[in-house]
Amino acid sequence: MVRETQVLNEVLFCQPDEPLLELTVTLDTDQLFWFNFSGSSWIRRVPELPPWPPELEPPELVRRDATFCQDLLFSLTNIASGQLAQARGIPVAKVFPSQPVALDKPNTLVCLVENIFPPAVDITWREDDVPVTHGVTHTHYTPTGDVSFARFSYLRVTPSAGTTYSCVVTSRGLNSSTVAYWVAQETGDTETLWTALCGAAMALGIVLALMGITMMVAAWRSRRGG
Repeated sequence: MVRETQVLNEVLFCQPDEPLLELTVTLDTDQLFWFNFSGSSWIRRVPELPPWPPELEPPELVRRDATFCQDLLFSLTNIASGQLAQARGIPVAKVFPSQPVALDKPNTLVCLVENIFPPAVDITWREDDVPVTHGVTHTHYTPTGDVSFARFSYLRVTPSAGTTYSCVVTSRGLNSSTVAYWVAQETGDTETLWTALCGAAMALGIVLALMGITMMVAAWRSRRGG
């Protein structure tokens, strides 16, 4: 039996656009932790995860790495400005409900945006082409294996039959937007099964994440003891 490889990543990036700095820890494509630079603390993406061990990577070490990143960015920008074209990705978005749909019952729509590069996009929501700001939350950027980023946006809704929701993704610096649509309708058996499978996969991901963090801490303590 071939075992699937799980990859634990820690990615720090800096750039001239917002966000200027971001640091995340991911298991495959699932974000586990992100670093709050304004508060100098690690934040759990999933409440079920244990807190980040402060001795594993203290805030002062993170800030030192961030300063190095920004200094390197400044130097490379001065050297390459006007010499190299900036690489850009065209975002791909899709919208789906987080739970099986029951009309006129509260739910949450998820907008998954992939192929983001650089990590500087604005995500907005519309309901029947009317802008919506209430009940909207976004995640931080998650690095992916193809040297791009992904990001989630969430909208709390109470869908009525035929209502159309759209997730609009605008890349800063580009004169275009990507739009993904979702139309409210009662969930069928197929969609219910798909939602259940997604929930099972997420639960498995959380268990693996806990195992990964535990192994990281154990390895660090072993090296320290040696």
